[in-house]
Amino acid sequence: MKVGLGNPTMPPHAPEDLGHFREYDKFQKNAKTELNNSTQRRNLNYATTQIRLKRQGVVDELDDWQDLREAGSTIKNDTMARLPELLEQFEENVTKRGGHVHWARDAKEASQIITDLVKETGETDIVKIKSMLTQEIALNDVLEENGINARETDLAELIVQLGEDFPSHIVVPAIHRNRAEIRDIFAEKMPGVGDNLTADPAELAEASRKFLREQFMKAKVAISGCNFGIAETGSVSIVESEGNGRMCLTMPETLITVMGIEKILPSYEDLGVFMQLLPRSSTGERMNPYTSIWSGVTENDGPQDFHIVLVDNGRTAALSNEIGREALKCIRCSACLNVCPVYERAGGHAYGSVYPGPIGAILTPQLAGMDSADDVTASLPYASSLCGRCDEVCPVKIPITDVLLEMRHQKVENHRPAIEGAMFSTIGQVWGHSKLWDKAVRMVAAGRILGGFNGVISTMPPPISGWTEYRDVAVPPKKSFRQWFETDEAKRLMAEAKAEGVKGHAAPDASGTSGAEETPAPDESWTRYNRKEDEK
Repeated sequence: MKVGLGNPTMPPHAPEDLGHFREYDKFQKNAKTELNNSTQRRNLNYATTQIRLKRQGVVDELDDWQDLREAGSTIKNDTMARLPELLEQFEENVTKRGGHVHWARDAKEASQIITDLVKETGETDIVKIKSMLTQEIALNDVLEENGINARETDLAELIVQLGEDFPSHIVVPAIHRNRAEIRDIFAEKMPGVGDNLTADPAELAEASRKFLREQFMKAKVAISGCNFGIAETGSVSIVESEGNGRMCLTMPETLITVMGIEKILPSYEDLGVFMQLLPRSSTGERMNPYTSIWSGVTENDGPQDFHIVLVDNGRTAALSNEIGREALKCIRCSACLNVCPVYERAGGHAYGSVYPGPIGAILTPQLAGMDSADDVTASLPYASSLCGRCDEVCPVKIPITDVLLEMRHQKVENHRPAIEGAMFSTIGQVWGHSKLWDKAVRMVAAGRILGGFNGVISTMPPPISGWTEYRDVAVPPKKSFRQWFETDEAKRLMAEAKAEGVKGHAAPDASGTSGAEETPAPDESWTRYNRKEDEK
């Protein structure tokens, strides 16, 4: 057996072996910076709105959409339960068809295997299909260190690569860029493109097509990711929208595919379910333009040397957690990103990982581990309002909010901050004594002296400064609700409400009903108070 279970909360590898997971600061600090990027926020708002509207349109066409989601979830659950067995079946069938299977425990091992395979060909220039896993293991960086130039061929990935940037979305990596920025990147970094290039989308696409066509024609080695691997047949599937993937899969002499062990499906028939779920959830299309499926090597047709690298990199650690393992069902559609209010405002770079958004908030801490309370991955489970939109749109029914809560629980259980723990213990004692709590609440009003001209408190003294370092706090009101409720104004409003009567809330009669036939608008006396408070 080639896969084993790690610790349920920590991957069995050193952090430095995990690739692109600890690249930046904590989410809170990154988000505060990214929120000030008005161009990015505008681009994200427009793009995610359009994608989710398209998705909803094609989803509404299917009467059995919920049944498809249930089927996808069930297949994935079955896969996780039989993962070692299915992976060995997959290896056997790939080998029968002339392919070569390699097993990698972590990012370092995977990158080394791929680097050695490329070196064996003698090539120093290769082409790549968009792949989240190759970004996860930092493959391009490792290849560059070994004198190998890996050219991204997906248009958005090419923009990110030429701009020396980092992807901010799973399906649309350059979603944070606008056409003017892309034009400047192409003019500066793309060979053969001059300053005469305009920001017209058709002209930008033509410039990239000419540049990439040259790369395709000369490349003898290609590297791809994998959407699905099929144990029953040893087949590998790639879905894409531009045709660059098809060029990489058919023209080079050597093809190296990198596949996370969770991408396996039991049978060819199962693929049909995901071919309906994935395109609708990712790009709002009924069917993706290009679907490539291949099995091993076919004589005189396509690459004659095929290798597939199966990568763990913390996945068995996630698999061993009953709640956390749900994240391994992810098919990388990005539907959760497109509906997430936190992602839409903070952007993908704020997550500090190759996997942004809600799925990144639950996947990254499991793959990379949460080594301490100050670890950047430990901040990700808190990058959510728990609104539940992600749960509703996930095509394989991952209970993302449940996993977020589980990750928060693990963080507190395993790495409870000493100061924070002591503070909440004290607060718990105060909550248990109503008179003491009332006195504490009355003291909150003193915070008004810290307020600025914009009505927020940006800095507070230690240890609360740990909160205001990344967040603004609203200036507290002059009175708490309990204090106001004791005032003459509150008593007068209550008396008026009683005099007028609160319709819809009459006392039950002998029949057990209230006798109210309808629920009217809110009582005017309370409306007047709320309006008065707003004016203040």
